[in-house]
Amino acid sequence: MIGKSIDELKVGDKASFTKTITETDVYLYAGISGDLNPAHINQVESEKTMFKGRIAHGMLTASFISTVLGCYLPGPGTIYLGQTLKFKKPVRFGDTITAVAEVISADQEKNRVILKTTCYNQNDEVVIEGEATAMPPKKA
Repeated sequence: MIGKSIDELKVGDKASFTKTITETDVYLYAGISGDLNPAHINQVESEKTMFKGRIAHGMLTASFISTVLGCYLPGPGTIYLGQTLKFKKPVRFGDTITAVAEVISADQEKNRVILKTTCYNQNDEVVIEGEATAMPPKKA
């Protein structure tokens, strides 16, 4: 299976991925990444922070954008070239996050696509926003 090529993409195309963040997700990410910040894994210490409890790693949440790009839009074969991110709200254990990518420009000559990337929680609040640059797959 191959994703959409540059000539199949148009401004306004959208795709999304939704996942509920679990305590296990956060602990596995902490172990894989080495980010053992108490804000993520220590309830007692995290209660002393401005968040008043544990939060998910921002980059764990942002990784859902990669899922959208690599699996849905443009899809398999896509090369993820860059990303800007603004972390707007904390993500807590049990939050259901939807990552959305929307094509905002496509350059056929350079085979590049720019996508608006936004992650929302279950209350439709923006938790992350940014832009991704990707190289869609070429048709065989």
